[in-house]
Amino acid sequence: MKHAGPAALASIEPLLQKLRERTQLKERSPGVFYLKSRAFLHFHEDPAGLFVDYRPGSGFVRQVLACAADEELLLERVDRALGNPPPGSA
Repeated sequence: MKHAGPAALASIEPLLQKLRERTQLKERSPGVFYLKSRAFLHFHEDPAGLFVDYRPGSGFVRQVLACAADEELLLERVDRALGNPPPGSA
């Protein structure tokens, strides 16, 4: 499974923008996010679709990105891993 290329990343640009709003994350190259000095999240593509690998703890977890609900689930999981409060809990 190869890392997502420019066309695949362009297809999820709104999701990438939301990830960029998480100021704890740094995008070192397109679609590759780090937390402090450690790789945290990146995308893959293959004939089965688009996937994201993210690190909620000590290892990476792979999640499919087939629809908007998958993207929302990813953002919730990222926020939980970053220790961010859920939206609307202020």
